[in-house]
Amino acid sequence: MAKLPIAIPQLVESFGPHLHQTPPGGWTSAEEPDRVVKTHCCFCGQQCGIQLKVKNERIVGFDPWEEFSFNSGKLCPKGVKRYLQGDHPDRLLAPLERAPGKGFRPIDWNTALDRTAAAINRIQAVHGNDAFAVLSGASLTNEKAYLMGKFARVALRTANIDYNGRLCMVSAAAASKKILGYDRAANPWSDIRKSKCILVAGANIAECAPITTDYLWSAREAGAKIIVLDPRMTPIARTVDLYIPVRSGGDIGIFNGMLHVMIERGWIDRAFIDAHTTGFDEVERVVRRYTPEYAAKIAGVPASMIVRAAELWGPAESSFLLHSRGIEHHTKGVDNCMAAINLVVATGRIGREGSGYAMITGQGNGQGAREQGQKCDQLPGHRDIENPAHREHMARVWGVSEATIPHKGLSALEIFEAAHAGTIKGMLLMSFNPMVSLPDQGFIREALEKLEHFAVIDFFLSETARFADVVFPGSLMEEDEGTTTNVEGRVIRHRKVVHPPGEAREDWRIICDLARRVGPKDKFEFDSPRAIFEELRAASRGGASDYYGITWEKIDERQGVFWPCPDLDHPGTPRLYEGGKFAHPDGKAHFQPVEWRPAAEEPDAEYPLTLTSGRVVAHYLSGNQTRRIGALVKQTPEPYCEMHPRLAEKLEVEDGDFVAIESRRGTTTLRAMIVKTIRPDHVFVPYHWPLQRAVNNCTIRAIDPVSKIPEFKICAVRVKRASRPTDENVQLGPEAGGLR
Repeated sequence: MAKLPIAIPQLVESFGPHLHQTPPGGWTSAEEPDRVVKTHCCFCGQQCGIQLKVKNERIVGFDPWEEFSFNSGKLCPKGVKRYLQGDHPDRLLAPLERAPGKGFRPIDWNTALDRTAAAINRIQAVHGNDAFAVLSGASLTNEKAYLMGKFARVALRTANIDYNGRLCMVSAAAASKKILGYDRAANPWSDIRKSKCILVAGANIAECAPITTDYLWSAREAGAKIIVLDPRMTPIARTVDLYIPVRSGGDIGIFNGMLHVMIERGWIDRAFIDAHTTGFDEVERVVRRYTPEYAAKIAGVPASMIVRAAELWGPAESSFLLHSRGIEHHTKGVDNCMAAINLVVATGRIGREGSGYAMITGQGNGQGAREQGQKCDQLPGHRDIENPAHREHMARVWGVSEATIPHKGLSALEIFEAAHAGTIKGMLLMSFNPMVSLPDQGFIREALEKLEHFAVIDFFLSETARFADVVFPGSLMEEDEGTTTNVEGRVIRHRKVVHPPGEAREDWRIICDLARRVGPKDKFEFDSPRAIFEELRAASRGGASDYYGITWEKIDERQGVFWPCPDLDHPGTPRLYEGGKFAHPDGKAHFQPVEWRPAAEEPDAEYPLTLTSGRVVAHYLSGNQTRRIGALVKQTPEPYCEMHPRLAEKLEVEDGDFVAIESRRGTTTLRAMIVKTIRPDHVFVPYHWPLQRAVNNCTIRAIDPVSKIPEFKICAVRVKRASRPTDENVQLGPEAGGLR
């Protein structure tokens, strides 16, 4: 059973997180590197170019890669410190098995693989194939993401595979496919600089996609007007023309209210709508009642702000809409995104230079990892797992019978609910840390503890891996090679810089070794990531995200290739929907009418405040990597509760006081940070920390009915001043879940 083998402080002592402060050789080494390797940062979806310096087969530093056009050498705080993951004292160097009462002990590879293979075979023989689930990450290369999907469906024949992109991009993806036909940013980032009006909805760009700040500032210097919607006045919002402090969950009020004004004043493109879209009549009927006054009540802002936003956006010469998790992490996340995209299509300003739309991916391969078949409802190439023709195509590529390919499975959170209910008995997890990142942490822990076998592939012992029966030491991005697809839809190449240390192995080798023990051996005879990519190309051929015309050589020659790229002579497609040609079979955009509805849990008399959560610039995802890098932890050592001075006065809280944030599911006690840049009826807590300091002790286990994304951006809480916590983990370093 998946249980902690020893107490958490003992696990932290052995496996960290510990802080890595200096690179090999220190900061002042004058030795010339043996080589400098051009590759990409892995710490967000922008995938900036970087050059890593290698000395004696260890990464000792970096240089900017100024020729790579996306970031032109610029890097964020995470980018300049990312290489300190290498040579880290916490690095897993050998397979481990849980030793109750003792912790974890090293075992050899064959023992580790045989033990997990035997557990898979036993569980599936007794409880059925779907009783064993696979969960993976959106930071994996395209090759690994493809392999994980094939492993689940061909080797295990389980329907239950999903990934942590379920916490990230799925609402945006579903909305874009419904209206535009493709799940991808419509434009290259270079178009942002040429836009005259930019609307940023729910995106803390300066902290979560820092390099994109430069694109917005360039546009502003060229005369663009910028509008930001966010409950918090994020750093980018402090420099814009119009900041709208929308309440969390009120975005549809803004979007529908703006469209109402635009229709009234004639700022929509009727000719474009008639020629290139369907469904606008129903949208027009719905938004008719979203007068600025009605919309303002939903959004929690003055009606004049909605009118002003429409006045900036409606008549603009060119425009660009960007959105991110702020409008996506809701039980109406898909509806929020569709209401935003309706605004774009109604103006006809899409598919041309300086005008378009993009969702901002968060995870390293947030775009590509959702295209390759590791989602519970998709096959490679963005194919629908329930479409007979799509299933036949993949059956031919894989050399299996169509009937053996499982149908749609459970999404990530649903897999944990099934484990809690006892219908899922085993799990293989790679590059995913649910014991920080999923909502309602008490429930997630109970679900893990009910598993009969739990195996993890990772390079550090994450908070979730502490529950594992077997841990396989995998590889960092720079210890393997492969491709990712950046925020624009540009497929780029990561080069292998050094070999995995100790007995650690490249992830794809581990999956192939395990697959050959439990499934048809001849389906997993890959000898390199390039070989996997070649099969991926064939698998994607003819699909929406068509990679068939992309080769590694072409990527190198062109600084990346944008999909769709259907044949070897095709240049790729940086800008989608040119000429008003959309990706639906009828070639038109399909407007979707959207009505506002309340969140799963709105504030009430007992829990009167809205809790919202998000990221900070110094940390990435669950912090499993960044909480081990000294300079990043120094920048933001521990979580905090951000609140407005008016709320602090009401609660009799001073800056730095401890406050308890309580929801119906759990509590966390943190220091207060009093700022004027948040609505007085909201509190904000960053999510990168574990244990008693995890904001996800409080968040709600409610999901969007279409995308299945959890509602991280709104739940009801109460806050009160508290004493310093005295729990068993408070003495740990803040990087491990303690407090200073």
